[in-house]
Amino acid sequence: MRERPLILAVDDYPENLDIVEMRLSAQGYDVVTAANGREALTTCYERMPDLILLDVMMPEMSGIEVVQHLKADEAVRAIPIVLLTARSEVDDVVAGLDAGADDYLTKPFDHATLVARVRSLLRIKALYDEVESLNRDLEARVRQQVDELERARSLKRFLPPQVADLIIADGNDARILQHHRREIVVLFCDLRGFTGFAEIAEPEEVMDLLNAYHGLLGPMIHAAGGTLERFVGDGLMVFFNDPMPCPDPAEKAVRQALSMREEVVKLMQTWSLRGYSIGFGVGIAQGYATLGRIGFEGRFDYAAIGTVTNLAARLCAEALDGQILTIQRVAAAVEDFARAVPIGDLNLKGISRPVAAVNIEGLKADTTGDTMRRLRAG
Repeated sequence: MRERPLILAVDDYPENLDIVEMRLSAQGYDVVTAANGREALTTCYERMPDLILLDVMMPEMSGIEVVQHLKADEAVRAIPIVLLTARSEVDDVVAGLDAGADDYLTKPFDHATLVARVRSLLRIKALYDEVESLNRDLEARVRQQVDELERARSLKRFLPPQVADLIIADGNDARILQHHRREIVVLFCDLRGFTGFAEIAEPEEVMDLLNAYHGLLGPMIHAAGGTLERFVGDGLMVFFNDPMPCPDPAEKAVRQALSMREEVVKLMQTWSLRGYSIGFGVGIAQGYATLGRIGFEGRFDYAAIGTVTNLAARLCAEALDGQILTIQRVAAAVEDFARAVPIGDLNLKGISRPVAAVNIEGLKADTTGDTMRRLRAG
């Protein structure tokens, strides 16, 4: 930021330059000079003056040509230009103004007129610079907001909205999204009979069913604070206790599964009226996993990698319609409020040892499990 305005004076007569420099310096302006049009262009780009006093009649490159060159360049277009011309050069003044010059003075000009024109145009230039500065600030803020929106959109693809908003607010995405190890509870659910249905149904019917299913369960997952890791067709994988830790992930997962089952029971009634025979099963497991962002530039996901995810998926695959199968550890964590019935050891694909499985039938004060059994029996 300059303390004093800088003025470029251009004339092929040194005596004229001396007069202009002396008068303007006395008014508190800094002055640089150029003896011809080409030198004027070089000095202009090097020093970026706040105003140019430009003689019209010069050898090699006239003042009008200099105006045309400067006004065609956005980088220097805003610099005010005052033409200096003899009284007989009216046509040149008109041509110069048409080319983009801002004002003119006829020689010989008096001191007061010169200073007044310079002061007036410098005020306009200062206002222009202020507006440009505000525009740059506004553009920077708009770019920042667009970047934040893009960041939010990217985060909300794989995080609950409230978690994504928290990350955006405090800027902790680099820490949260990097790979880390944590104990989580994984919920895996899918539809019973979906594969057979997809084989015989029209693609539009399959899509309608999935849209209804995802539209039902997706908001429930977000409301419960679960992290939706992925959905593949009718399969959904959700985990709790990451990226935001919670003191009771097993309870959250079981309550989530029970709520899902209750809502899917209602949806099943609609599907039954349309001739669909579709059920719902859930698997829940607890254990350590490595979590963080995986993928490649242009497509990233937030994923959990570990045996716990495979165990939840295998339990889900074994679950009958309406069953919520889990391990003993999860059942013990929810025994105060949930009815849990052991079903014996299961040999699960990809799991080396038999798993003592437990079926969560419902809340201790709830009859949803009995309702499911009646629906299957009827």
